[in-house]
Amino acid sequence: MPLKRIYIASLMGVLAGIVCCYLATNGQPTAMKLMANIFTGRVLIGFVIGISALKMNWALHGALIGMIVSIPASFGAMMGASAQYGKWELFLMTLVMGIIYGIVIELFTSVFFKAKVA
Repeated sequence: MPLKRIYIASLMGVLAGIVCCYLATNGQPTAMKLMANIFTGRVLIGFVIGISALKMNWALHGALIGMIVSIPASFGAMMGASAQYGKWELFLMTLVMGIIYGIVIELFTSVFFKAKVA
């Protein structure tokens, strides 16, 4: 298992977590549980992409890992339903953003840094 891929994908997950937390809160302080959930979810996507040995197109790989890792968080997001967003809207938004972040993390890992699957 190439350590370069694990390190790059995990670092990209950390960066994605920071960006996602900032975008989700518009720079305003918010509940630490929400921030921790968002951050760890993105870091986990990066780590799983790094350790995955699936050989497939990089975009499909990132989307698949992003979706699988985001499913539990999507169900958790349903509890945060508000007047602005319904339960299923939050579920879908969390799932879709996980897929997008998975693709972006895989893009940087596989294409820009050329850390391919062994």
